[in-house]
Order: sequence, then C-alpha cells, then structure tokens
Amino acid sequence: MPFRAVFFDFGGVILRTEYQSPRQGLAERFNMDYEEIEKVVFGSESSRRASLGEITEETHWLEVLKRLKLPASEMTAFQDAFFGGDVIDRELVQFIRSLRGKVHTGLISNAWSGLRDYLAKEKLTDLFETLVISAEVGVVKPEARIYNLALERSGVRAEEAAFVDDFAVNVEGSEKVGMRGVLFKDPQEAVSQLKKLLTIP
Repeated sequence: MPFRAVFFDFGGVILRTEYQSPRQGLAERFNMDYEEIEKVVFGSESSRRASLGEITEETHWLEVLKRLKLPASEMTAFQDAFFGGDVIDRELVQFIRSLRGKVHTGLISNAWSGLRDYLAKEKLTDLFETLVISAEVGVVKPEARIYNLALERSGVRAEEAAFVDDFAVNVEGSEKVGMRGVLFKDPQEAVSQLKKLLTIP
C-alpha cells in the first residue's frame, strides 16, 4: 500500500541544538552541568504540565526562573541564552516543502503552547497540512491517542503513514498504532529512508 502521509516531530528533528556552548555557559552560571539545566527546562513538572496544555508556556518559564532565583524580567534573556545553539535545518525544511502535493505532511509534537506562534514567526506553518501539538490536544507522545488524532485529522489510515522522531519510544508508539516509524539520527539518512518509502527518486 503506498504511503499517503508523512508526519514529523519538531524539536530534535527540524529544530536541533547544533551548538552546545550557549547552554553550557548558562549551566555553568548556575553551577550546574548541561544535563541539569536541560532537566530544569524540559524535565520538570511544569514542563510536563505545559506539554499537556494544563498551564501556559509563560507560566512554565516563570517556574523555571523561580527555581533558578531569577526575576521575571530576565525571562527573554534566559530563553535567548538557553536556545542560543538551536538551529532550524533549512535543507530538511526544503525537503518537507517538496513533499507538499505528493503526500500529506503533518507535525506531531510534544510542545508547549507557544509552538504554533513560533512556526508562524519562522514561516514554517505552510510545511504542514496537519498540526498536532500536545499542549493544544492535551495528550503527549508516545500515547496512542495523539497519533490516532493526527491520522483522523489527515484522513489517512495508519498503514498509509510514516512518522519521523528522534526518540525511539515515540517511534515505537507510532508503530504500535500501525504507522511506519523512522528513527531520526541524521538528516541525510532520514531523507534517504523517506525517499525509499515514498518511492521518490
């Protein structure tokens, strides 16, 4: 059966931390290591709640600042430093854009409430015909419901869809509902796998 849809994760696939030094510098400022500062931002209870849409992204950041004993006025400066090494893979973006019209393209992302605005700001909204953002739907990967919601919204069956993610557990979650999972490790490798699946020369 031919593939009719490809869904992508965002962070770790399209947007990746290519330069560790800005985040490392931030960690050192607070006498932490790299993994600890990441855990404060991504591994906290407020991050989990923001990913489920129970609190806003701003509320989560206020919790981060409180944990680090910083005033709310430093929010933007802290965010800029934390994400200073993150880069959008423009070649991958170009590839996804080239798929439009050939297959249905979609996003399935565990993300906070600000992702949709970020996509608009970076002019990436047109990449995807279906956007499923965990904070908006109240469910996160690897729960089956988020993949099924994406399939339902796109009007394709699981066996007609592929899903690309950098976490094995999320790829396995997509495979459990019947999708074809692609574990993202390297952009060229992922594009090559997708081209084979979609029979694109």
